[in-house]
This record gives sequence, structure tokens and C-alpha cells, in this order.
Amino acid sequence: MLTKTLDDTTLTDLVADATSAPSMHNAQPWQFRYERSSRTLTLRADLDRAMPEADPSTRGLHVGCGAALLNLRVSAAHLGLDLVTTLLPEPSDPSLLAVVRLGIRPDSARKPADEALAALHPAIRDRHTSRYPFDERAIPEDIRVRFAEAARIEGADFAFLTPTHLETVLELIRDAEGYDRRDPAREAEQRSWTRDTKTEVPADGIPDYAFGPRDASERATVRDFAGTAVFAGRVRVLFENRPQLALLSTAGDRAEDWLRAGQALERVLLTATLHHVSSSFATQPLEWPDLRWILRDPVFGTGHAQMIIRLGYGPAGPHTPRRPVNQVLTIEP
Repeated sequence: MLTKTLDDTTLTDLVADATSAPSMHNAQPWQFRYERSSRTLTLRADLDRAMPEADPSTRGLHVGCGAALLNLRVSAAHLGLDLVTTLLPEPSDPSLLAVVRLGIRPDSARKPADEALAALHPAIRDRHTSRYPFDERAIPEDIRVRFAEAARIEGADFAFLTPTHLETVLELIRDAEGYDRRDPAREAEQRSWTRDTKTEVPADGIPDYAFGPRDASERATVRDFAGTAVFAGRVRVLFENRPQLALLSTAGDRAEDWLRAGQALERVLLTATLHHVSSSFATQPLEWPDLRWILRDPVFGTGHAQMIIRLGYGPAGPHTPRRPVNQVLTIEP
């Protein structure tokens, strides 16, 4: 039973947790609005932060907003709040991605309704993308199973690539990286989301300190945000020879599927963080339609590829900036 509205501090904490989620180029393409009268929090796509070159369908934008929604659910569970979520409630308003009804139960009933979600909360602020080399140690099978289960709960499939499929996907990643560098419009769009910390204090985008080193073999799977630019003093190191890549996919390929994929992705990433497994992404071939459709394993794969995740043991990577909550949250009577 919902008994009262939420105070501003609780709302701020919820949205701060939500916005710790990853998003394409750390664009943070979301806006939240809370209406006290109805106790509803709406999540809306911020289309001013869309990427028409690399993400013309806004699939990637939806995945990032789905990840933020999962964090919101985790935070609410941690606080013992009731929560009812409706995805895409208004077909005539596609930028309205979700409506979440929140409320506080009596103190005697503040036990988390979803203890599994609440248990992920410590990982929210610790999770961040690592563009650094991982070692060659294999992730144990029991932990791999937990990742697959985390994705399944949110309606997605998750599977590590088989050796043969891995080689194919690595080639596709390198092909896509080359396509990006030969496309001036995409290069310019990516550059617009990088930040020079010598001249600015960023609140979004990828700061130069998070680029990571350049792969000495030129075979790294992570996106090189330096692009064709040369940064003085940037080190060159060898990355893992056979990265542990996993494919996250969904049965459908519409906006609701993309939001579910984002929630599944973040649930996997938070689970990985709790098990001290670092992560990054290899989204380059997902952004080229002629490459995306052949990412699926020809033998075992099903559905539509939504994310390629690199997982392993190594540096967790630095924190990237987040916009102040007062820029993404509006509170109304």
C-alpha cells in the first residue's frame, strides 16, 4: 500500500542512481519528471542528445535509457519503495519511454519487495566502463551462468561467443572501426562527444582521461575515442589476445525490445561488478546495418543483436562525469 509521496532528497537519490548508467558516448540522453499528485516518475528520451550519424534509429539511445531505468528500479528496491513500471505508455508520444509509479510503504513493511534487485545496489556507483587491457584469466562458468540469468530475467539472451564466432565478430569490429574513421560525419559526431579536460570540466561525453591506452597491435575491440587524432604521451600497450566477448540479444527489434535490452545489459553489468569483473563495449558493428545482421552466431544465435560486451579481469576504469541531477529532473506539484 502506498501511503505518501516522496521527499526531494529521496527523489534526487533515485535519479542520481539512475543516471549512473552507461549510455552511448556518455551522452546521458534522458530526462525525468516527477508529479507529486500522481506519485509518478516519467522517463523521457532527450532527443537533443541523439546521434543521427551513428544511431539514426535511436536504438542505442533506447538501450542507454533502459539501463538508467534498471538502475532506478534497483535504487527503489534498495530503499524499500513500491514501484510499478509501464514501458512506452503513449504510442502517440514515442519519446515518452516509461512511467514509474512510486510510493513509500509503512515503516513496518519497508523490506525490499525484490531482494535480488536490491542486492545489486552497491554496484551502481562502482560500475564504470574500462578501456584498459584485461588479463587472460577466464571468467568461471558459474559466474557466466549468473550473467545469462541476469539477462534472462529482463527478457534478453546473453551468451559468450564460441571460438569460431569470436573470430568473425572481431573482424566485424575492426571493419566497423575502419568504416567510422573513413566517414567524416561520424568522426565529427564522435569528436563532438569527447572532452579535453585541459580546457573544460565536463558533465557528459568521454573525457580524455577515459580514452585508455592505444592497442599496440591495432587489434583492440574497444572503441578508440581519439579517432584519427594523435594525443601526445598516450601510451601503447598490448590488449588481451582473445577477449571474452558476449552478445546480448532480444527476440524483437522495436523500441520496447531496446528498452528491455538496456535493462538486461545493466543487470548483467551490475552483476559483473559485484563479482569484480570489469567491462566495456564493442558497439561499432551494431552501428552499421550491413554488419549488425551478421553478428548473430550462425549455429546457436537467435534474435537481434543489441550489445557486444567485453568482460574480464583488469582495471575497473575511471569514473566518467554525470550531469547534475537538477539538469535531468523536474519536480512538479
